[in-house]
Amino acid sequence: MKVMVGGTFDPVHDGHKKLLERAFALAGPSGEVVIGLTTDSFAGKKAHPVRTFEERRRNLSAYLDACRYAAQWTIAPLDDPFGPAITEDFDALVVSEETIAGALEINRRRKGQGKRKVDIHQIACVLADDGKWISSTRIIRGEIDDHGRVIRA
Repeated sequence: MKVMVGGTFDPVHDGHKKLLERAFALAGPSGEVVIGLTTDSFAGKKAHPVRTFEERRRNLSAYLDACRYAAQWTIAPLDDPFGPAITEDFDALVVSEETIAGALEINRRRKGQGKRKVDIHQIACVLADDGKWISSTRIIRGEIDDHGRVIRA
């Protein structure tokens, strides 16, 4: 099974890890996971500073190598919210509850191009110790660490 997932992954936190674990579980040992990684220009639209594409790619690759997933994986530049998910053939898309609207739009656009819909697998966002979502923004602000432990109240 070919599965797609996307994000900025800066830093790779427990929410991202859950997203990736689900993608690899769906792909299975003989499958493939395509990870769309936002480019510098696309990630630059975020409200907080983001490391360069190359640095984020290295960090994400190191994490994936350490996980030793059986499925093949590739990291592809993501220049917009949809990337190759509109045009490429694949089986499933893994998103969080925060990004489900984008997945629904991908299937709408695929249908408009005569492509088959893909299965959408939504994971729940991972909560920090304070009951709020773990997010890169909160980590960058110094509110929580990448595991969701509160740093300051």
